[in-house]
Amino acid sequence: VQLQASGGGLVQTGDSLRLSCVASGRTFSNDNMGWFRQAPGQERKFVAAIHRSGVRKDYTDSVRGRFIVSRDNVKNTLYLQMNSLKPEDTAVYYCAVQRAWARCGVDDFGPWGQGTLVTVSS
Repeated sequence: VQLQASGGGLVQTGDSLRLSCVASGRTFSNDNMGWFRQAPGQERKFVAAIHRSGVRKDYTDSVRGRFIVSRDNVKNTLYLQMNSLKPEDTAVYYCAVQRAWARCGVDDFGPWGQGTLVTVSS
């Protein structure tokens, strides 16, 4: 499988950004998917996940209410709509396949995309 993330960039506090992750090489609609982020000098951390059905979603507390994870199983694409961005959201964002629903550790995800950098200036 290949996961290609895009959509990152430099924005200001309060701005919005939408990340995309295009999957190829496997049946996307069979996979639960998720987003992680890794800030400089920090470990990779869970951000959001979405069930293969698109109905069930999960978020880490710091982004709940601001970020929306979604997917288009026809386009084989995962999205992360990020609103009201804060400087602490600055990180490289990664998409990945979630091996089992509700398991949100780094080891519960894979394969991984290459990451896209989001920088939020204050």
